[in-house]
Amino acid sequence: MNLSTLALRTLPGAFILNAGISKLKLDRDSAEGLQGMAATGVPAVEKLPPETFGKALAWGEIALGTALLTPFVSNRLAGLALGGFSAGMLSMYFRNDDMTESDGVRPSQDGTPLAKDIWLAAIAIALVAKRSKD
Repeated sequence: MNLSTLALRTLPGAFILNAGISKLKLDRDSAEGLQGMAATGVPAVEKLPPETFGKALAWGEIALGTALLTPFVSNRLAGLALGGFSAGMLSMYFRNDDMTESDGVRPSQDGTPLAKDIWLAAIAIALVAKRSKD
C-alpha cells in the first residue's frame, strides 16, 4: 500500500471507527436525536426503533472504519462503501434547509459540520479511481 493510499484510508478509517465505537452506548434520547437528523436525508430510518437505529449506525460505522483500515479490502470496495456513507451524510445536508444558506448550497453555521463530509466523498472517488496495484 503506497503512502497516498495509506493516507486516504487510514485517516478517515480511524475517525469513522472511533465514531462508531463511541455510539455503541448511545442512550435512547441521543439515538432519537441522531435518528431525527438522519431521517432528513434518509426518511426510511424513521421506521426503526431509536435503539435499533443507534446500534445499526454504530455497527455500520465500525464496519466501514474497519474496511478502510484493512489492507486486503480493495480500494474500490472501501471507496464504494465510503461513498455510500458520505452520500447519506450529504443527503442530510442538502435536504435540510437549516443546513444551507438561502442558495441551498453554501453551508449555514449549522450546516458546516455536515458540509465538511464532502471531503469523504472526494476520498471515496479517489479510492474507487485508484489503480488496483496502488
